[in-house]
Amino acid sequence: MNQLQFKRHRRLRKTESMRSLVRETYLHKEDLIYPIFVVEGDRIKNAVASMPGVHQVSLDYLGEEMTELEQLGVRSVIVFGVPNEKDAVGTQAYHHEGIVQQAIRYIKKEHTSLTVIADTCLCQYTDHGHCGVIRNGDIANDESLELITRTAVSQAEAGADVIAPSNMMDGFVAAIRKGLDEAGYSQIPVMSYAVKYASAFYGPFRDAAHSSPQFGDRRSYQMDPANRLEALREAESDIEEGADFLIVKPALSYLDIMRELKDRYHLPLVAYNVSGEYSMIKAAAQNGWVNEQEIVLEKLTSMKRAGADLIVTYFAKDVARYLDQ
Repeated sequence: MNQLQFKRHRRLRKTESMRSLVRETYLHKEDLIYPIFVVEGDRIKNAVASMPGVHQVSLDYLGEEMTELEQLGVRSVIVFGVPNEKDAVGTQAYHHEGIVQQAIRYIKKEHTSLTVIADTCLCQYTDHGHCGVIRNGDIANDESLELITRTAVSQAEAGADVIAPSNMMDGFVAAIRKGLDEAGYSQIPVMSYAVKYASAFYGPFRDAAHSSPQFGDRRSYQMDPANRLEALREAESDIEEGADFLIVKPALSYLDIMRELKDRYHLPLVAYNVSGEYSMIKAAAQNGWVNEQEIVLEKLTSMKRAGADLIVTYFAKDVARYLDQ
């Protein structure tokens, strides 16, 4: 009988050492950015019910969190603030003594090895929960740009290493870049939430950040999940306006978008592994339906394979421990 002619791909899968030898995509601790929620007050460490393992922490507990990250080898954090007082224009977002500004100053003084990224938005600070100023029932784009720029400059003054604007107003990168440059912060990079979809995966985050809209939704400024070409236009605009990084949010349902951005552009690409993606896995693991470690590593590796250079993830601590194993 003549021998069949076919390719033997399994030769490269025979043993773990062989699989490691030819592995194409790797996940490293340096890829991880850990989100932290900082609240006003003392001795506060509130568990977020919809996000097992995630807490809101006051400044006096912030040191414990940062020390743990340093010991695990996670080098970057993104800071979200949860203020006690809110108003129509999000004053606490750009106040010199705002909770995020205080947190940034503390981390940069006490934990100098960490890169501090400031989430730059208004939604946690406005009493209506939207990412800009409301005029006649709509979000006033250009007026909102003024406030988001003030917020970025105040965060840079506090010592932020990176400004990460997430409000999806038209021109927000251009406005922030101009504001930072004029204030003497031309060396501070902008990590733009360039492609941010109006997603159902954000629900648990809104519990953690107390940022749910009090009326309507955010579909007039966040992107339609059905659109692909729009994402390319948004990213291209942000690059032209001076963005230094591009974020795709959420990550898991938009790996195709991530791949296209990576193939077209050459800026560092950031995947945001959002709260809903986190909570679903935690819930399934707690019920014994999935192996949490295996599914988390598979999911984050898929983001790297799709083109992500960095990953914002609530799993950062867990993943650092997995990689140590």
